[in-house]
Amino acid sequence: MENVYIVMLVLLFALAITDLVVGVSNDAVNFLNSAIGSRAVSLKTIMIVASLGVAFGAIFSSGLMEVARKGIFVPGQFTFEEIMVIFTAVMLTDVLLLDFFNSLGLPTSTTVSIVFELLGAAVSVAVIKLYNTSADFSELIYYINTSKATQIIIGILLSVIIAFSIGALVQYLSRLVFSFQYEKKMKHVGAVFGGLSITSITYFIFIKGMKSIGFIPVEIKNYVNDQTLIIIIGSFIFWTVVSQIAMSVFKLNILKAIIVIGTFALALAFAGNDLVNFIGVPIAAWQSVGIWQASGLAPNELMMDGLAGSVETPEFLLVIAGAIMVITLWVSSKAKAVVDTGVNLSRQGDGAERFQPNNLSRIIVRYSIFTGNIIGSLLPKKVKNKIEAKFQKKEDFVKEKRIDAPAFDMVRASVNLVVASILISIGTNLKLPLSTTYVTFMVAMGTSLADRAWDRESAVYRVAGVINVVGGWFVTALVAFVAAAIFASIIWYGGITAVVILVALGTFFVVRGAVLHSKKVKEEKEKKKFNRRDIITINEITIETSENVVDVIDGISKRYNRVVDHLGYHDLGKLKKDARKVKKLESDVDELKGNIFYFIKSLEDDTVEASKFYILVLDHLQEMVQAISEITKSSYKHVNNNHKNLKFNQIRDLKSVDREMEVLFNEIITTFQTHSFENINKIIEEKEGLLDKVSGLIQKQINRIRTSETSPKNTKLYFGLLLETKDLISATLSLLKLFRDYYEDAKKAF
Repeated sequence: MENVYIVMLVLLFALAITDLVVGVSNDAVNFLNSAIGSRAVSLKTIMIVASLGVAFGAIFSSGLMEVARKGIFVPGQFTFEEIMVIFTAVMLTDVLLLDFFNSLGLPTSTTVSIVFELLGAAVSVAVIKLYNTSADFSELIYYINTSKATQIIIGILLSVIIAFSIGALVQYLSRLVFSFQYEKKMKHVGAVFGGLSITSITYFIFIKGMKSIGFIPVEIKNYVNDQTLIIIIGSFIFWTVVSQIAMSVFKLNILKAIIVIGTFALALAFAGNDLVNFIGVPIAAWQSVGIWQASGLAPNELMMDGLAGSVETPEFLLVIAGAIMVITLWVSSKAKAVVDTGVNLSRQGDGAERFQPNNLSRIIVRYSIFTGNIIGSLLPKKVKNKIEAKFQKKEDFVKEKRIDAPAFDMVRASVNLVVASILISIGTNLKLPLSTTYVTFMVAMGTSLADRAWDRESAVYRVAGVINVVGGWFVTALVAFVAAAIFASIIWYGGITAVVILVALGTFFVVRGAVLHSKKVKEEKEKKKFNRRDIITINEITIETSENVVDVIDGISKRYNRVVDHLGYHDLGKLKKDARKVKKLESDVDELKGNIFYFIKSLEDDTVEASKFYILVLDHLQEMVQAISEITKSSYKHVNNNHKNLKFNQIRDLKSVDREMEVLFNEIITTFQTHSFENINKIIEEKEGLLDKVSGLIQKQINRIRTSETSPKNTKLYFGLLLETKDLISATLSLLKLFRDYYEDAKKAF
């Protein structure tokens, strides 16, 4: 029997390692967003600073993992056997839940997930126990710490609303002081701003950090709490003087210093306080096994009152956990995906949006505009003009939309870090269960709103994104509770066999998620080719358009070939996949067209004429994609409606066209990959006969109708395929002629 619980303990620590990985991937958004979004320092520097913060936070983390042992349920009401069921169910749920959110690229709260998993598993086991003993279910209240769960829910609501509101207010006031021309203002008020910001951050490190460091004497903690005001005033004076010296003597950009220090502080807080969310349960299980082994009682007889005491976590476990967290921070692609979500939703200006608008986001934006117009009408014109001047963006910021451009400036990044630090410090002092994820994310959303990053072009998309993320937080609590409860029930009745099966299923889903995410990352890398907005010279235009043509035509060639084959075999499943692939092609070309504004903006003055060429290329590509889309959709619809197969002669003729199309597309791909544009004329001359061939097949089908064809649906599909093929060939030849003319004009110019 003892071996069973040792196996479960080993399993829990294995799950803890996985949980550390998925947890860091999720919570990296808390401390990386501001630094990465502002590009204040290099990515390597940001990662080093964040790694140091995580490492220190983990090593000096609290040795008392209270939440996992007694914060949510009353351990004395459960036996050792029941406690191990609860802990196993919690860890399985936590790994799967956090990995799921990471795969979606959505930040969620590890605190909320672990709390509601503990709550769900404990409620499940308690209900089973009450049912088996025929006890009154009203006694459930003695098993669960309901006040803690209530505090967490209130904390969610408060942190979302307060963080967003205060973030928006502080950023608005900061922008009124600094404007977007903040370099000029920094000479006069930079030192005061630096003193205030660094004081807030260092106070956050001390107050928030000391709460979680076990070896600092209580007397020192009490002294800091009692002398808070004096410490803050002294710190402000000290850091203001230091900031002025750094700016005047060493020419240091104080905003960069604030961002670096703030990143370290939030990383420190994350590791120091959220570590319990990842390893608290396995450590509590380890302590439980020790208590059970020392007792000599049967697993179903020992009541776990021993967990109610304070037991320190061995330092070596904290060191190992810190090392895993740092490694994950550097290598996790899912961490980058979660960070990208926060940066994308808070970036200055419009562009490609990740989230689609919904009715709620439209209503919120519509009434916000209405309210804003009313308030604006009440303000004197002079005041309005003065405010507008403060929010006038720098010309180079508006025009500069290169890939490596910052998503927002360093003023907003500093405000993000300072406000988040202050709010978390206040929450800690008041002993409120604030989530670092909720605070940091909502502060970033509030500052972006106040900074007018959500304008009429992008607001409906950004609001939809925030609704999705915030909605996901509440879903986290519900799913965590239900899933942990179900897993606990399964383990209770299924024993070690159920544990093995659940672990196997969990491993499958995590591995499958990793594979799918890897594919998604590769697709995103490919997609970046379509998302470039920093094309400036004629040479870059030629290279960029050539790459776009190659990618689109390669996709069209594959789809045309597959659709004809799958239509011939009447394969509905593969035609459905073809339709999905075509949608991606449509999305790629649509995104290219969406970036035309930035493309034209970024061109050098002597290359603006090339914008017309670029627009026409995109127009031809869109025509080609529309043609292959219609071919795919009509083929899928025909097979999905269970209409008759095309006849052998019809498929044979289509395959004949397909072979010639494949040759044409391969020649085009080779030509554009090697930039051998002098070959275009030869390709055009060779392949213009393709149009005549397709016209001949149309006439051939007309003759069939008058003699042997009996299916109107087949005729409709076949004519549709031939006519769209003709359009596809025409658009392809028009594209080639456009490139030929552009190439010849470019040669004459030189």
